[in-house]
Amino acid sequence: MSTTAKPLRRIAWMGAGPFVLIHLLAFGAFWTGVTPAAAICCAALYFIRMFAVTGGYHRYFSHRTYKTSRVFQFLLAFVAQTSAQRGALWWAAHHRKHHLHSDQPQDVHSPVQDGFWYSHVLWIFSSGNSKTDYSRIPDLTRYPELRFLDKYYLLPPVLLGALVFFTLGAPGLFFGFFASTVLLWHGTFTINSLSHVFGRRR
Repeated sequence: MSTTAKPLRRIAWMGAGPFVLIHLLAFGAFWTGVTPAAAICCAALYFIRMFAVTGGYHRYFSHRTYKTSRVFQFLLAFVAQTSAQRGALWWAAHHRKHHLHSDQPQDVHSPVQDGFWYSHVLWIFSSGNSKTDYSRIPDLTRYPELRFLDKYYLLPPVLLGALVFFTLGAPGLFFGFFASTVLLWHGTFTINSLSHVFGRRR
C-alpha cells in the first residue's frame, strides 16, 4: 500500500456548468418529441461513440494494444472526441496515471479512495485534472494533428451536434445527440466508479 499523501481534491464547480446543461438539454426531447429517426440516431451514436471511447481512447491511445495507420489514428481520435470526454491526449494521459496508481492515493479517480461520486464524475472537474500531462504520452504528442484535437477538444462534438440538427431537426439534436451523449457519459463513467467496487480482478 502506497504511503504517499493523497492530493487535495478541489472541484471547480463553474467548469461543471456545461456538463449540467447538457443533462438538462436532453430533457428537451419532452417538448420536441422523439421521432423514429431521432431514436435510431440516439442508439447509433451511443454504440459508435462507445466503441470509439473503449476501442480508441482506452485500448489504443491509453494502452497501445494494437497498431493502425496515422490517418485512422486521427479519425479514431476525432470520433472518440465527439463523445465530449475531452481530448484523446488528455484522456490517455489521465488513464495512464490511473493505472500507475490504481486505487492508491495518487489515483485520479478511485472509488476506494474518494467514493462513488468523485470517481464517477467529479474528478473531471478537479482543478488538478484540467490539463494534459504531455510527459505521460510522449508517443502521442509527436503527432501535431493529435495536439490540435487536444487543444480544440470541443470541435468534434460541436460539429456532430450541428450535423445532427441540420439533418434531423430539433428531435435529433435533443434526443439523438444530447440524450445519447448523457447515456454515453454515464455508461463510460461506471467503469471508474462501479467496476472498481464490484466484480473480480483478473
